[in-house]
Order: sequence, then structure tokens, then C-alpha cells
Amino acid sequence: MPDYSLHSRIRDVLAGRPDGADLLLSHGYRLGEGFVDVLSQYQTLEDAVREGRLREPAILLETLNTSHQ
Repeated sequence: MPDYSLHSRIRDVLAGRPDGADLLLSHGYRLGEGFVDVLSQYQTLEDAVREGRLREPAILLETLNTSHQ
């Protein structure tokens, strides 16, 4: 299981977790239809927080790093 940090990319969360899209959405990050914005895939969680697209990053990271999917 990978260790996630604020430096992890959105695509890492999606690739590493079957529930990644749902977890991101529950923290406010909307992927959009088909996730066609390639640049957003390479955005880090920290970038998303800074831009106001992701909330409660500490809770998200705790969930990502402790849940066994």
C-alpha cells in the first residue's frame, strides 16, 4: 500500500485506490466527466488544497494511509 502525502498526485490516488474518486469527492475534489483535464491529473493534493478544490486534507490523508482497500 503506498504512503500518501500532500505531494501525492491526484492520479496516484486514483490509480492506487479503487475508492479514490469517491474519497476525493467526499473532500470536495470534483473530477469532472471522464476526468479529461490531463493537467489536473498531475496536480498534487497540496495544489488542490491551495486552490480551494480540496478540503480537510489531513483527514483525507489519514483515511488514505490507514484504510485497507
